[in-house]
Amino acid sequence: MSEKVTPYQDSDLGKKEQVTQMFDNISGNYDGLNRVISFGIDVKWRKRVVSILKKKKPVNILDIATGTGDLAINLVKTGATNIVGLDISPGMLEVGKKKVAQKNLGQTIEMVEGDSENLPFPDNSFDAVTVAFGVRNFETLEKGLSEIRRVLKPSGTFVVLETSVPTKTPFKQGYHFYTKNVLPRIGKIFSKDNSAYAYLSESASVFPHGEKFNNILRKIGFIDVVNKPQTFGVASIYVATK
Repeated sequence: MSEKVTPYQDSDLGKKEQVTQMFDNISGNYDGLNRVISFGIDVKWRKRVVSILKKKKPVNILDIATGTGDLAINLVKTGATNIVGLDISPGMLEVGKKKVAQKNLGQTIEMVEGDSENLPFPDNSFDAVTVAFGVRNFETLEKGLSEIRRVLKPSGTFVVLETSVPTKTPFKQGYHFYTKNVLPRIGKIFSKDNSAYAYLSESASVFPHGEKFNNILRKIGFIDVVNKPQTFGVASIYVATK
């Protein structure tokens, strides 16, 4: 990442600890606020991730930065029989566990507290690994990506859904206005954590999206790397193979 952005600029904690604290703080209203902020389009993006993986017929999937489990729950539609949702925030996981239980998916989905940069799994454990809106929160991006590659089986698929910055007019200007002026205000209205949504928009703006992220994935050792811009470029889906 070109510059280090953290949720709480005046905190002595490292980025990892700050991100954990931030997501714990906003976990209670994260789902509803996300739908408002993205106008519900994030639901469509997750469905596209599922569609990509369904063709691969995975049995075991690891969903990193699973949060409240939205993508992990959707991934059941791939036909996978073992899905692990991992997150560093206990608060987000508690919300996710309730959602999994309500849908009677406890036999398929396991929610686990863990660090994306030190994954508690053996080498070559999963047919697929996914991350939705989480890689920009890694404290050390390349370390986290290397861990993901380690736990993927040979020929396994890695899919990332992440925000990106549109490059074409007028979408570029509209995106910058929305993320700098509108998104933080919505966050302040609905969240008790005033810094959280300012951080989320700022971290998205400095994340190395598009071909820059493709090149980082290749550097780590992934092959067949492609990115698919979504909705005028406000998000991207990256697909890579071990």
